[in-house]
Amino acid sequence: MGKVTGFMEFERVQAPYRDAGKRMLDFQEIYTDHDEQRLTTQGSRCMDCGVPFCQSEEGCPIHNLIPEWNDLVYRSQWREALERLHKTNNFPEFTGRVCPAPCEGACVLGITDPAVTIKNIEMAIVDRGYAEGWIVPRLPAQRTGKRVAVIGSGPAGLAAADQLNQAGHQVVVYERADRAGGLLMYGIPNMKLDKNVVVERRLQLLRDEGVEFVLGQAVADGSDGSIDAQQLLADFDAVLLSTGATIPRDLPIPGRELTGVHFAMDFLTRNTRSLLDSNLADADYISAKDKNVIVIGGGDTGTDCIGTSLRHGCKSLVNFELFPQPPTQRADNNPWPTWPKILRTDYGHQEAAQRDGKDPRVYSISSTEFVDNGNGHIKAIRTMDVVMKDGKFENVPGSEREWEADLVLLAMGFLGPEHAVSDQLGISYDQRSNYQAEYGRYNTNVAKVFTAGDCRRGQSLVVRAINEGRESAREIDRYLMGSTQLP
Repeated sequence: MGKVTGFMEFERVQAPYRDAGKRMLDFQEIYTDHDEQRLTTQGSRCMDCGVPFCQSEEGCPIHNLIPEWNDLVYRSQWREALERLHKTNNFPEFTGRVCPAPCEGACVLGITDPAVTIKNIEMAIVDRGYAEGWIVPRLPAQRTGKRVAVIGSGPAGLAAADQLNQAGHQVVVYERADRAGGLLMYGIPNMKLDKNVVVERRLQLLRDEGVEFVLGQAVADGSDGSIDAQQLLADFDAVLLSTGATIPRDLPIPGRELTGVHFAMDFLTRNTRSLLDSNLADADYISAKDKNVIVIGGGDTGTDCIGTSLRHGCKSLVNFELFPQPPTQRADNNPWPTWPKILRTDYGHQEAAQRDGKDPRVYSISSTEFVDNGNGHIKAIRTMDVVMKDGKFENVPGSEREWEADLVLLAMGFLGPEHAVSDQLGISYDQRSNYQAEYGRYNTNVAKVFTAGDCRRGQSLVVRAINEGRESAREIDRYLMGSTQLP
């Protein structure tokens, strides 16, 4: 694939972000315009490898035809590349922006050299498709008369809705928030994934293709204005639960009740809603302006809290991470093609370093107490350094420290889904409180009810949610029609 000797001739050149100092001043996307010459050159680096591990389960859960569209981009056959991309991925404009690219971690070239810039190429293909007018509504050839309710409009729910609609079923998506998109709309900040341009554009396509959205409407027991889940089950031929894993992991240490300690998703959601409603003019968000901010927890959510706090104009910023700093290269127990557990500097870390002259992360540290300012508001955090022994963290004696803090954001991941809908339907749970359903089949213990995404498997990647949405749609179609042609 690509130029036969391209991987030997050309080095990896990744698409740059906008200048860190400038992009901190707005909530516009951090990406720069696509450079076609660079992209075709990078596409040429794709090897004619015997087994493309980028397409494997380890590399790409939706099995994108990566070598094929890399080769097509190298040959400047962009429309054909888009067709190959859409065969496996309903929403490449989302994954091309927010996926951590396990495909690059599994790239065969990555054994000896820097991997192909797969994520950059994917994003460029779909953006080119929109710019050229190649992506248009696709109306199903015929309708089956079957109706499917999808509860939750995150990536799993949207992927399932898209597939089921294309199969000819009438799909209604229920979303309790005021806008559709779930995690894509309110869990990921605008500078990583533009809502009006990128997310709403795809949502409108789905509407134009016949998918119906019911917004601002929770599904539960029918009280307090919610839709009764049992009635929904009676009204539809099948129901898909794709409600996500929305219960955040807490930090129950002394002082947790103090004002100024917030879950990261509350901080991010309110910021994005205010940004979309009024460009933050309504002040209906948790502001980090002129505050000493501490983000507890790494990962994408922690980085997004860093980036948002910097854009608010925080006074100072520190990011606590419980685990030690990762190595810069793969460790012996982290071989290719597994996900490389190495030190990564994301956009928020770059911005903090640009402004403050240092990386905001502090490793191997555990919070022990939130300190009251005397008026019920946090003024500091007390911590201890930790080391790992026999798989457990132990405090380091004499390492106590106190950090000034006006705003603390808890970004420590999620425990599982909420149970308002599932309890009403009588859904069984696994040991981690997720909705119980076998991977690949997705049917629950309740007839007609299926489940997919983070609410079934636990917190994971957008690309894995898309995969589960697609596969659950296949199984729902099989259940409704007796057979299926969905992939």
